[in-house]
Amino acid sequence: MPKKPALTDKQIEVVIGNLLRAGVLAAAVIVLAGGVFYLAHYGAQRPNYKVFSGEPADLRDISGIARDALAMHSRGVIQLGLILLIATPVSRVAFSIAAFAAQRDRLYVALTIIVLSILVFSLAGGHF
Repeated sequence: MPKKPALTDKQIEVVIGNLLRAGVLAAAVIVLAGGVFYLAHYGAQRPNYKVFSGEPADLRDISGIARDALAMHSRGVIQLGLILLIATPVSRVAFSIAAFAAQRDRLYVALTIIVLSILVFSLAGGHF
């Protein structure tokens, strides 16, 4: 008698759907909270459109964003939510690797590893 797979396709779809739903919902709540903090702090200031100033240096890397978010700086909280939004589909691909491995589907494991590698490579700015 053949062995029953550890996870059925339906179970995998449900887990992936819940993973995506939770990730997007959490990201939306975090960005909304950061937006409220931002408006509470900077809402009355008039923007100066004559001079362009990019992101502050502390918001250009993950460690700076984490520090600012933990310190409840509004821009750091917003950036953290956006990172979570980007990480949600990446985690879906990573989960898919584990699910295909549990089903012993080597072809899909290999293809999904390639997809994950491309995602990570592109998110790293095209270099490691």
